Amino acid sequence: MSISKKLDQETANQLRTIFSKLNLDSGKITVDFYNETVESEDEYAVDDILESAGILTPEEAQQLEETVRQMREGDWN
Repeated sequence: MSISKKLDQETANQLRTIFSKLNLDSGKITVDFYNETVESEDEYAVDDILESAGILTPEEAQQLEETVRQMREGDWN
């Protein structure tokens, strides 16, 4: 079960600074302390990516496929 908590402005600004240093500038970020990961949700939906897939070169499509595969396997490095 997920519970949202409101942050005070100072804390929110401090977190923005920390996440900015990690190149995470999305509006929605999930921190998982158990797995020691940070997940940044893109502003674009999967549908947006699929719509643009038709304009990718074969090399770009292969790179996108590889990136998605690595993310699904948990290889973030």
